[in-house]
Amino acid sequence: MKERILIDSSTLVAIINKRDDFHDWAVQTIAKLAYPFLTCEPVITETCFLLKNVNNGEDAVMGLLSGSKIQIPFHISQEASVLRELMRRYQSVPMSLADACLVRMAGLYSESKVLTLDSDFRIYRKNRNQAIAVIMPENL
Repeated sequence: MKERILIDSSTLVAIINKRDDFHDWAVQTIAKLAYPFLTCEPVITETCFLLKNVNNGEDAVMGLLSGSKIQIPFHISQEASVLRELMRRYQSVPMSLADACLVRMAGLYSESKVLTLDSDFRIYRKNRNQAIAVIMPENL
């Protein structure tokens, strides 16, 4: 089965924003991975919000989508009860909707890794008790 890379907003921001502390790491890391990356609509929304003051930031996000480097195979309406339960379980972290979607996607795609700068993904569990494989800088 093909390994799928799930990408979060922290990594997308780092890729696009050249002033981000992790820009070099993110660009070097994605150069070693195969497209397309998978994500969800809340990640795209969050990323656009975080890049609203970066010149062409939102356009770069949309370019990744229209260029098929990122795909969105996930439908929130079909997973609402699972997402709700995840967000309740991790409310002390707290878990965003975007993170809940990626955790659920990690459970749906068994051969997946989450490309992230968010150490909460070391806490989250897919399928109730399984660690989520992550790609992140070692110092996080």
